[in-house]
Amino acid sequence: MSESPGTRTVQDRRDRLRELTEFTEKCRKQLDDVFQTLGWSADYQGGTQEAMEQCPYDPGHMVPVRTLERHKTSCQLRRLGYSAEEQAAMIDPSVCYENTSVRSITMDKAAQHQAILQARSAAPLMRMEGVFWQGQYSSQPVDIPQNHQRAVCDLTVADRLALYDHVTAALRQQTDQAAAAGNDDLYVDLVAKLKKAEEQNGPKSHLELMAEMRDYKRRRQSYRAKNVHITKKSYTEVIREVIHVHSGELARQWRDEGGQEEEGEEEASRVGRSAHRRRSDERRSASTESRHSHSRRQRSREQSPEREGKKKKRKRASRSPDNDQHHDRKKKKKKKRKEEKEKKEEEK
Repeated sequence: MSESPGTRTVQDRRDRLRELTEFTEKCRKQLDDVFQTLGWSADYQGGTQEAMEQCPYDPGHMVPVRTLERHKTSCQLRRLGYSAEEQAAMIDPSVCYENTSVRSITMDKAAQHQAILQARSAAPLMRMEGVFWQGQYSSQPVDIPQNHQRAVCDLTVADRLALYDHVTAALRQQTDQAAAAGNDDLYVDLVAKLKKAEEQNGPKSHLELMAEMRDYKRRRQSYRAKNVHITKKSYTEVIREVIHVHSGELARQWRDEGGQEEEGEEEASRVGRSAHRRRSDERRSASTESRHSHSRRQRSREQSPEREGKKKKRKRASRSPDNDQHHDRKKKKKKKRKEEKEKKEEEK
């Protein structure tokens, strides 16, 4: 007789259970051998097991609590398609802005999409030259790009410009709020604030203790004796010194201005004197020249008859026969010299 299907199935199950039991016993024996070799005990309960949490991006990941944040960041980037090389090249910029006055802004996927939609609604419907129109903006939300390559690939030029305008406007608003908050100290009742601080009996910091020690040293008699010119003056004396300094400065400025005016007047008077001297010198020179010319004319008139007599005597002397003979001799000598030169040239 053949066995029924029901009995066969039960027998198969028993065989499977026996095989699993044997495999479990074999594995347990191997583990006991390993523990014995290492000197460990399987019943050791001295250590505390570290708390584990499930990764929100992958339910199959159980991660210790102390490394959960780092695992979440890497797991999220891995799910977005970033390779291990790209993750290694990424740097968290928030470290650069710690303990500095540089303001930063954090943007998520929803805020990014909202900024792009706002810029798209303000853009024209049709294509226009020099302006981004609505068709150049992204209509669907895009993941936050974590590097420059993803920003260029996932976002259009219009999207990047919209995000830039949104970030600059938000940072400008933060700066204005900080400036307004900084001016609030002008309207704070500092006396009430100090009294309130004194009423609080909490532990004092190292800086507060140092400030108290400094104030204590300043109240000592030896310190006040060294700085009598500061500590012994009343409010009236201090104000008097301030007024004296300001009045001296004003007097010095007035003297400088008055000196400049006096210098200008002296310069003008010098120019007038020099012009007057020039005119008087010109007049004197003209009068002296007229006198000299008059005296020259008189001398020339007196000397003119003497000169005429000398000229007549020279003419008479030149007309004498001795002078004529002398000139003839000179002419003959010149002719002889010329003839001798010509003969020499012909011989050559």
